[in-house]
Amino acid sequence: MSRSWRLPSGGTIDRSHPLRFTFNGKPLEGYQGDTLASALLANGINIVGRSLKYHRPRSILTDGSEEPNAILQLGEGSSSETNVRATEVELFDGLVATSVNAWPSVDTDIASLLGPLSNFLAAGFYYKTFMRPRVFWNRLYEPIIRKMAGLGQASSEPDPDTYDHKHTHCDVLVVGAGPAGLAAAHLAATSGARVILADEKSAIGGSLLGQPEVIEGLKSDEWVTRVATNTSSCSEFTLLRSTTVVGVYDHNYVCAVEQLAPADRTLRRSRKRFWRIRAAHIILATGAMERPVVFKNNDTPGIMLAGAVRSYINRYAVTPGERAVIFTNNNSAYDTAFDLVENGVELTGLVDVRHDLPDALVEKAESAEIRLFKGHAVVRASGGKRLSSVLVSEVDRNSEHLMGSLKKLDCDTLAVSGGWNPVIHLHSQIGGRLRWDERQQCLVPDQQPSVQDTAGAINGTYNASQCAKEGRSAAKRAMSSLGRTTCTEVKIPSEKDPTADDIPPLWSVDDKRVNGLEAKTAFVDLQNDVKASDIALAVREGFHSVEHLKRYTATGMGTDQGRTSNVNALALLSRLIGKSIEDTGTTTFRPPYAPVTLGAIAGRNIKELADPVRITPIHDWHMANGAVFEDVGPWKRPYYYPRDGEDMTVAVRRECMALRNNVGIVDVSTLGKIDIRGPDAAEFLERIYTNNWHKLPVGGCRYGIMCHTDGMVFDDGVTTRLADDHFLMTTTTGNAGLVFDWLEEWLQTEWPHLKVYCTSVTDQWSTVAIGGPRSRDLMKALAPSISLDNESFPFMTSQYGQVAGIDARVARISFTGDLSFEVNVPANYGLALWEAIMETGAQFKVTPYGTEAMHVLRAEKGFVIVGQDTDSTITPFDLGMDWIVSKTKEDFVGQRSMARSDLTRPERRQLVGLTSEHSDFVIPESAQLIAVGAESSPRSIGFVTSSYFSPVLNRSIALALVENGKALIGNHVWATFSRTKYRAEVCSPIFYDPNNERRDG
Repeated sequence: MSRSWRLPSGGTIDRSHPLRFTFNGKPLEGYQGDTLASALLANGINIVGRSLKYHRPRSILTDGSEEPNAILQLGEGSSSETNVRATEVELFDGLVATSVNAWPSVDTDIASLLGPLSNFLAAGFYYKTFMRPRVFWNRLYEPIIRKMAGLGQASSEPDPDTYDHKHTHCDVLVVGAGPAGLAAAHLAATSGARVILADEKSAIGGSLLGQPEVIEGLKSDEWVTRVATNTSSCSEFTLLRSTTVVGVYDHNYVCAVEQLAPADRTLRRSRKRFWRIRAAHIILATGAMERPVVFKNNDTPGIMLAGAVRSYINRYAVTPGERAVIFTNNNSAYDTAFDLVENGVELTGLVDVRHDLPDALVEKAESAEIRLFKGHAVVRASGGKRLSSVLVSEVDRNSEHLMGSLKKLDCDTLAVSGGWNPVIHLHSQIGGRLRWDERQQCLVPDQQPSVQDTAGAINGTYNASQCAKEGRSAAKRAMSSLGRTTCTEVKIPSEKDPTADDIPPLWSVDDKRVNGLEAKTAFVDLQNDVKASDIALAVREGFHSVEHLKRYTATGMGTDQGRTSNVNALALLSRLIGKSIEDTGTTTFRPPYAPVTLGAIAGRNIKELADPVRITPIHDWHMANGAVFEDVGPWKRPYYYPRDGEDMTVAVRRECMALRNNVGIVDVSTLGKIDIRGPDAAEFLERIYTNNWHKLPVGGCRYGIMCHTDGMVFDDGVTTRLADDHFLMTTTTGNAGLVFDWLEEWLQTEWPHLKVYCTSVTDQWSTVAIGGPRSRDLMKALAPSISLDNESFPFMTSQYGQVAGIDARVARISFTGDLSFEVNVPANYGLALWEAIMETGAQFKVTPYGTEAMHVLRAEKGFVIVGQDTDSTITPFDLGMDWIVSKTKEDFVGQRSMARSDLTRPERRQLVGLTSEHSDFVIPESAQLIAVGAESSPRSIGFVTSSYFSPVLNRSIALALVENGKALIGNHVWATFSRTKYRAEVCSPIFYDPNNERRDG
């Protein structure tokens, strides 16, 4: 039975602005300024979710991004967003929220019956069970596990929302708008710096929002208003509310996600904005998170962190219950106790493990008539769907052993504080070091990069005035590094930090030992149901590394990334293996700090904007003439040109025969083109390519292969020498960018002394290849000023001249084996050239052909396509290209690797041809090959890389990589695909015109 827990007055909510929302179909009401979590608590909603493994009932634990329990689904249908923390959702009118991982309802979850079986479902149980019978895994085990585990369900419908990207830079980026962050941003901004202040909450003030105190002689709300007003008046200041910094990368590159508007479809605004920020200096004022204590039944609904309880009271005017108990090892929880009493909540006990307490705290507790249990600990909690009582016991001075009898304290709320963990995640991401602070029992920043600073609670400083002082000091250091002067610093009153006293370690309590691990329901990670006994089991099984422990037990692998569990788990592990916490080490903090939706990352780059599309200057003509396109890298290339209802097979065969019998043209403008200049250009090519280049004459063209350092083929293409110090390299379409990066890498890192300059000119030239027995006739009609006979214009040379009245560079290069001319003109003239060729070529029956016909034509000649007929294990020798690897050069990239014995053994896969037993059957590409006679114990000896029907040969052909393939020529193999095998004969990869008789016309 739910009831209202809203206080009649107080808080920062706007009671004049009520908001209606639903939770699990139940209509509820909150106020402007509420979060979904505070509104649920105000309405008496106790159980909000179920745990991952055992489906135990869970209630709200925290008030921030560290929340492990209140993971909900927002919205419905295509607008639904899953796995959202209720503590981070601003309430809006019409919000729809539902629980996840529960069936049929969050109050009655059938899967909770697994609870009594928890002893059999300990850490790593999935590694030890579900092994037999194997057939059950796909049919039974996996479907059940997937059904029961996991959290929300992503919508399968397109996301209707809009997401934006923003790129900016600043002098100083301050992360966190608490007292330290506000003070740092104020001093930097008033000093004239360009400042960005980002905070994950919608309101600024940080810890001051829910834990009011006096700072610099002012009430916290007055101080926040004064500093914020003065800072906002600076012209170069930007405040990013509801913005979570999720990643800090090299060179101060920062990514952040801003929640722009509530998930209300009627607003017609962008939902989130993804910020990419380049900062000269970063100040981290990310604060600290309170940590829980591990004890029996510590997941019972009604148990919350003490700081969160105080925040809900002071910021949202919500009490968590009627009767409460405080359990702590530090001073900060006392403020929560006083706030509870002041707001009418009965406090049945304040349990503190410390025997010696500050006199001021004891006196204040006694004056508030608070029953104080010094030197005691909460041993266990009782209750089903709501906490009903806790048992406490006296502990010794070392907090290691229980003493005396157990005492029962009735309560419906337990506020726990085991200390504070600084939010050091971003500091670690940027390379900052950590150290263990024995006094505060937490990890704090140690060594820091020069372009980053920390201030406030992240350093273990919890007094607000001291935090502000650290913020200003960090800002002064940032200004000094930027060469700027600062205004006069405000003197801060000396105030004693009430949380600064030493705190004893307190990680786990059970019936036998305070720091024992016997309780089977003492949870370390609430979201993933990792118990203290799981940590002990993992250690017994040899998982002593913190990284191994994390993966074996799943500690810290939930959506909360272990913010409330990791330090406790680390402490328990260190105790078990007999090492200090510092020596045990921490897990790696990786971005993102908080989950980021794919929509925010993609922004507006979706659908047709998802990937940049590149088109050639002739694209419009292809479109107008019915071309079917394929994507080749980022390019749209004509695949084939169907006529009069032709399907692809008929169209491709027609295009192939048109080139073999008359003349065909193809748009090859997409080939990568790299302009290489400089006095050392020829020497550079000598080192990059496997063959020789020094003696290539001006006007000469040469085919080259480049390899990676391991000797494997990387790319190929034809390079033309335009002058003694000037070359034009062509690459494959898909590898153009990679090759350019490859060249620059060698020039900048290995051979910076070479005087060579590379420029990508792919987009500056349009290229058309004219091929076929009548291609010379067509070229004579187009370029009468160019001598086109074989003597004047031999194969693999280039000339300048006019083609169709356009200044052009023409090369005798062929990828089809027929007489061919490649015409290069400036890109703006590409379409005019193509149209002129089509008009003039009509008398020769010129036919445009696409990439599929080009693939068939080149395969007939045994020409390879790098990336299709090769992979990262193929050398030039495997392709039968021994002739292209120089034996006289001193060195080239990959040469030393080619001397390895493994690269010359005959059993390596070699390029060969295949012809199927049935001439009209095209063997499927990627079919695995098995030697004839090895059917009883089949083993793949290779695979098919390219396979087509050849119209000119009137039969199917294929290229394949086969072990010791050259020695198998003339033998048969089985090609297997989808449990079917086809008989094929191994042959030479050159199927057509092996003597190159057609090349010169």
